[in-house]
Amino acid sequence: MYNYSYNSNNQWRKSLGILSLLLGIVLLLSACGQAQKPSSATGSNTGSNAGSNTGQSSSAPEQNTVPPQEEVQEEADPVQEQLRSLTLEEKIGQMILAGVQGTTLDDQAKQMITDQKVGGIIFYANNVSTLEGTAKFVQSIKEANQSNPVPIFMSVDQEGGKVSRMPETVESIPSNQKVGQTKDSALAETMGELLARQVQLAGFNVDFAPVLDVNSNPKNPVIGDRSFGSSAELVSRMGIAEMKGLRSEGIIPVVKHFPGHGDTSVDSHLDLPVVNKTEKQLAELEWIPFQAAVKENVEAVMVAHILFPKLDPDHPASLSNVIIGEHLRGKFKYDGVVITDDLSMGAIAKNFKLDEAALATVKAGSDILLVAHSYESAKTIFDTLMSAVKSGEISESRIDESVYRILALKQQYKLSDDQKASGDLKQLNADIVDWRKQIDAR
Repeated sequence: MYNYSYNSNNQWRKSLGILSLLLGIVLLLSACGQAQKPSSATGSNTGSNAGSNTGQSSSAPEQNTVPPQEEVQEEADPVQEQLRSLTLEEKIGQMILAGVQGTTLDDQAKQMITDQKVGGIIFYANNVSTLEGTAKFVQSIKEANQSNPVPIFMSVDQEGGKVSRMPETVESIPSNQKVGQTKDSALAETMGELLARQVQLAGFNVDFAPVLDVNSNPKNPVIGDRSFGSSAELVSRMGIAEMKGLRSEGIIPVVKHFPGHGDTSVDSHLDLPVVNKTEKQLAELEWIPFQAAVKENVEAVMVAHILFPKLDPDHPASLSNVIIGEHLRGKFKYDGVVITDDLSMGAIAKNFKLDEAALATVKAGSDILLVAHSYESAKTIFDTLMSAVKSGEISESRIDESVYRILALKQQYKLSDDQKASGDLKQLNADIVDWRKQIDAR
């Protein structure tokens, strides 16, 4: 019994020792494995994310849960930065392009620039005196605007032909119709360059040209020889060439009068024209030049005061969401600046209250509301839009959409209120005379 018990106990002790040794080895291996994991995940214990990606290789930094700051920041948008810096009053002011009185800056104009902070001014024939006097008037407006954060559009209707705002000392440019008869787009592009040089002599930076209306109605009282012709192809080709000429000299072109003023029998300055054309008919003629301009990234489009009852029986084009929103913005995919024709014209004044028209056109998608001949009208539009935003009738984000486009255009052309009138009158006149000889020779 004794020998048996001793042998059994000794064998049990040996087995227990072996088991203890094996257990110790297992625990030691396990501890070593755990100690190695942080170094295999990060390669170092000094990084800010050390240990946060356990089990991942240090050769894949793109998988870090917190990427470097410079990798997540988008490139700064200078237009958006400028937009954020503006007050609501300053933003709404950018959407107004107003007229002025007389040939020098008066106190009411100064107050309008200070209080309504208008984004642009338009000159008409009664604002033009001598070339030197006009340039001084334009410069005085730019100087008055320097207290505002955004440079001002200084605009004019300088088409050539009967629509000319230049003083007599500047050689005249013939009508679009006469240039169109040459069918030479190179001559039309030179025309744009010459028009640009003309308006630069007085310090303007925007020209409401070219006219892209197709002269399809010989009884039209307002377009006539302002059009390049009765063919959509010709108007497109010559108009786009003129547009390129204007922009090549640093002047902002504004094509007009969308959706097409060529088939009207009423002057919209006096009353509301009605054109009973279908969408299909417009697409086959009037819209062709404007679609061509959109494809060429036209800077701005002026919308006419014409009723197209088969598209929108209630609103003229300038106030119509169907025509501006659904067609120009939607189907044409145009995201540039939309400007109304003058909201003080008879077509609007005889049929709508100014505040109603202002709200309707902004809701339709217009960016700039042109209103001439009355400081009170500019204030009415300003007050109307301010009240509409504060009441929630128009969202501030809708205002921001328009102002973004306006600021983008001003930045694109590097506008500055420090820019002064420029050019050589003698050389320009000589160039116009030479160009006219080429037109006459055709």
